[in-house]
Amino acid sequence: MSLASYIGCNIEIALSDENSDDIIIIGDCFADVHNFKNVKNYQFTTPYVYEVSSHWGIKISEYTTPEICAESKKKLIRLCEIMDSYLEKGDFFELYSCWVGEEADNRDGELVVQMNNFNIDQIEIPEKMLVRFEK
Repeated sequence: MSLASYIGCNIEIALSDENSDDIIIIGDCFADVHNFKNVKNYQFTTPYVYEVSSHWGIKISEYTTPEICAESKKKLIRLCEIMDSYLEKGDFFELYSCWVGEEADNRDGELVVQMNNFNIDQIEIPEKMLVRFEK
């Protein structure tokens, strides 16, 4: 199984160049049309949904290995930098990570975070947690 991370937002954003070596890639990786439909219908409140990845999703949890947790923190910081260039003050994006095929499952929780004002070392984002990043 693969851990996929998705973002939902109210605006269209550009997909990453297929030759990008950025730590965050916005575009298809693990998900198929069915996965996108389920995550959009069951998790997000926004009209636009994208998969974000670098061959593994974002998961920051005490149950995650230190290596994956450190990489996920770098990915999350980079994702917020990317989204900061798209969003206006008062807007938001949502982040949801789950195992591929579990997009329609019940969430384990929700969290609201100020996009430019959170401590990366104090945030916990396990799978099936919907996180709303507000600008």
